Amino acid sequence: MGALHDGHLSLVDRARSDSSTVAVSIFVNPTQFGEGEDFTEYPRDLDADLELLQRHGTDLVFVPDVAEVYPPGFDTWVDVGPIADRLEGAARPGHFRGVATVVAKLFGIVQPDRAYFGQKDGQQTVVVRKLARDLDMGIEVVVLPTVRESDGLAMSSRNVRLNPEQRNAAAAVYRALAAGMNLWSSGEADASKVRDAVRQELEAEPLLEVVDYVSVASPDSLEELDRAGRGAMLSTAVHLGPIRLIDNVIME
Repeated sequence: MGALHDGHLSLVDRARSDSSTVAVSIFVNPTQFGEGEDFTEYPRDLDADLELLQRHGTDLVFVPDVAEVYPPGFDTWVDVGPIADRLEGAARPGHFRGVATVVAKLFGIVQPDRAYFGQKDGQQTVVVRKLARDLDMGIEVVVLPTVRESDGLAMSSRNVRLNPEQRNAAAAVYRALAAGMNLWSSGEADASKVRDAVRQELEAEPLLEVVDYVSVASPDSLEELDRAGRGAMLSTAVHLGPIRLIDNVIME
């Protein structure tokens, strides 16, 4: 959706190394934002994005406006089933209908051989892989590791909206996930205890006003697990004032 950072650019660089032609789409998709969310406040800097993409060897940048993607009379939507109703889908009803629909449209327009996504949006990667598989799109979905700041905060376009105090507090998100991972790595397989360890660390940071969820889920179905096993996704979503941050780690 633009406001590019090193996480996005790691996807471009990998695509550049894999492919003869690299295309990037930039589109802040209104249909994945709910009422009262930050569509109008979402960071946008197209000139800076284009300069970065040129520097990283992008061949084509597709920058449609809303009317191109959703012309008058548009009324066809993609529903990927129950995985879209969990975690982010429960916290943001309709979010993944918007995501799946716009990704399906972008795939149809650009017709890539491979599409690159970051693990930072963990549930989105599951949704997109299911979309491509269920609809026989013939597209390889490549998921690359989350790129982080020096204190562990996952890079996100929304991070630029954090004030200095909030930015310091935001480091607690990865610190909490690490606490859960450390407990699991020490031999604790009870998923409820892993969740409690994460939540305890989050609640120790007073600026994290709301914790939407702490999850230990199957990497395929995103159903909550009783036992935390290898490959499970440990994830959380929190609010810092008006800014909502998500993060996850794969338990391995």
